Amino acid sequence: MNVFNKTSLALCVNAAIFACGAGASTAALAQEKAEKTKVVGLEVIEVTARKRVENVQEVPVAVTALQGEKLNAYSSGAMDIRFLNAKVPSLSVESSFGRTFPRFYMRGLGNSDFDLNASQPVSLVVDDVVQENPILKGFPVFDVARIEVLGGPQGTLFGRNTPAGLVKFDSVKPSQSFDGFASLSYGSKGTSDLRAAVGGGLTDELSARISVLRQDRDDYISNKAPGFEQSDVLGGYTDQAMRLQFLYEGDDYYALFNYHMRDLDGKPVTFYANAFKPASSSLVSGFERDTVFHDSASRATQQVETEGASLKLEFDLGEYTFTSITGYESAELYSRADVDGGYGNVFAPTMGPGVIALDSETADAIPEHEQLTQEIRLSSNFDGAFNYQVGAFYFSEDLTIESFAFDPIFSNGAQTGYVIQNQETTAWAVFGSFDYELSQQTSVTLGLRYSDDDKEYKNKRTQTPLFFLDFPDEASGQANPSDSHVSWDLSVSHKLTSDVNLYARVADTFRAPSVQGRSLYAFGSGISIAESETILSFETGVKSDIMDGFGRLNASVFYFTMDDQQLTSVGGGNNTARLLNADETVGYGFEVNSEFMLTDEFSVTMSVSYNNTEINDNGLAVAGCKACTITDPNYSDDFGNRFAYVDGNSLPHAPEWIYALTARYSKEVADGEFYVYTDWSYRDDINFFLYESKEFNGESLFEGGIRTGYMWDGDDREYEIALFVRNITDEQQAIGAVDFSNNTAIVNEERFIGAEVKVSFF
Repeated sequence: MNVFNKTSLALCVNAAIFACGAGASTAALAQEKAEKTKVVGLEVIEVTARKRVENVQEVPVAVTALQGEKLNAYSSGAMDIRFLNAKVPSLSVESSFGRTFPRFYMRGLGNSDFDLNASQPVSLVVDDVVQENPILKGFPVFDVARIEVLGGPQGTLFGRNTPAGLVKFDSVKPSQSFDGFASLSYGSKGTSDLRAAVGGGLTDELSARISVLRQDRDDYISNKAPGFEQSDVLGGYTDQAMRLQFLYEGDDYYALFNYHMRDLDGKPVTFYANAFKPASSSLVSGFERDTVFHDSASRATQQVETEGASLKLEFDLGEYTFTSITGYESAELYSRADVDGGYGNVFAPTMGPGVIALDSETADAIPEHEQLTQEIRLSSNFDGAFNYQVGAFYFSEDLTIESFAFDPIFSNGAQTGYVIQNQETTAWAVFGSFDYELSQQTSVTLGLRYSDDDKEYKNKRTQTPLFFLDFPDEASGQANPSDSHVSWDLSVSHKLTSDVNLYARVADTFRAPSVQGRSLYAFGSGISIAESETILSFETGVKSDIMDGFGRLNASVFYFTMDDQQLTSVGGGNNTARLLNADETVGYGFEVNSEFMLTDEFSVTMSVSYNNTEINDNGLAVAGCKACTITDPNYSDDFGNRFAYVDGNSLPHAPEWIYALTARYSKEVADGEFYVYTDWSYRDDINFFLYESKEFNGESLFEGGIRTGYMWDGDDREYEIALFVRNITDEQQAIGAVDFSNNTAIVNEERFIGAEVKVSFF
């Protein structure tokens, strides 16, 4: 894969890094306005869920905010963004690519599609810029001030494919105050995690901050396939990232420039062939995470490079504020893996473990990708009862994808298949949000957005791996789906008392049409199109501060209907992936978040969510597995491929129950503080695919972590040493699967033990 060219932007950034370090001011540390504010009792958490700074308790939508120590504990041990799985009510995260390409599911709604062209109904917004391509969504989490998880739909202010909701990241911003930190952790499997940041004033108006990350893990998974034996060949990575920001603050305006990049060189997620017991969702006896039986492990690789920049301008015009946000993102990727998870097949002299019907060594690549976004917004600052925001949004993406197939058995990994895809997406929208205070206790908000989305897609296959079945080498096709939609939401917020807020919300939005072109193993072009999906959601809730400010209890209840939900028939015995629409999907549930400071030394948080989803489509059938035990009504076609009816099934990767608990105890010792922090999460069992089977039913997952350490101050510095453990119980089970060839599993991370040293200075 080609390394990014040294653009003038990159050269300027390199020079600016030295200027940032040389010009930092030594003024006292100060909080910027969007950060949390300390109060007696629990801290007030301020969020920007409605694109303005508000107390989270006063926002009429279900919002969960992660920040501070909780965020640091979750990401210990060089964890990637999947650490969010089951840590927030109704949120699941998984991936079949490993440390990149995360798939988010909220309130049961998500997309299990593994194609690099896949769209998701959960949007990811990082520093005010939407990250549309799934590779962009895997950017490492470091030097982040806050993560906000907003229940959907979020189709008016955040209008780019948000029917299920959105996850919003806000990095620590530059300020005039000099501060920074450096931390280093080391743990299991030779894993190291180095993070550092420094920022401060360069002049009276200009400040800067640079943040860096480097995470390393040694290869630790050995290959024991006969004739392919090799020790420590999979599981490792080197993941590097950097973010550089400049903030200019004038008398009535400011400008924030953000440059960021990532360079990942590692191995893809590990696949384990026939890892399920027959007719069971349990792993086979004697299963070992650090052992595989692959015929192409030595060629497995995953390389990701992303680069982007944004410029946010904000002008104070007295009664109005004008905001402009310009964003640019680009990505390159090459990922090659032994997807069947075994060696040989039924046509080879040997095979295993178990029966390998079809060997599959494939690769996917993004040689070219560019995304450009532009948002402008005008917000009123009136003293009266009425205020509003209006704006416009533009999105453009040019994406090229390559898919490869290889022969690991008879020609030592020679290429046997090739497909190239290209998609150009252009979208624009105009939107408005209007707030009116009916009284001192009651306010109402109306949001409207008109969106227009257009795609131009084409693909071409020049080599087929199925030539022995008389599939033609050459096949091509194109599609140009487009649609427009008016999204809206209406919410009412009522302050029952000074500590209790009630709200109700009804919202409608859509996800634009999607295109899929997996023609590597198709007879023709393999193109499928999913029409737009629409959702109508009802939600009501209460947000309350209790125990004289030492407790917080928030709860919400919701119900939604989704028409023409976009689904993906992933894999199946014929090794294809096709988009389709379900007539209707119904979901309902509740979410409860609580936080208590029981004493000055002991605090706890607890959350629970329940989600029930059901597909309503009598005639909907999807491709089923080749070797598993399907429990849905099913049939076989003339070629022996199985299809299962999924009417009445829950959505894939949609647990009914999610529980999360954290607890912290601290004690002053000498001139510092000793603390113990623990977190536990549970997610209910899930279906891996649209159809139900005995093997591909993910068992419930219960994981915990603990962190203990000592912090002390000295000489304008704060020091911390800590020991931590993730997945304390070392629970081992499948969290994903591949179904087209054999019962291949993806398993969770094993127990991780590590130590960390951190120095903060100001």
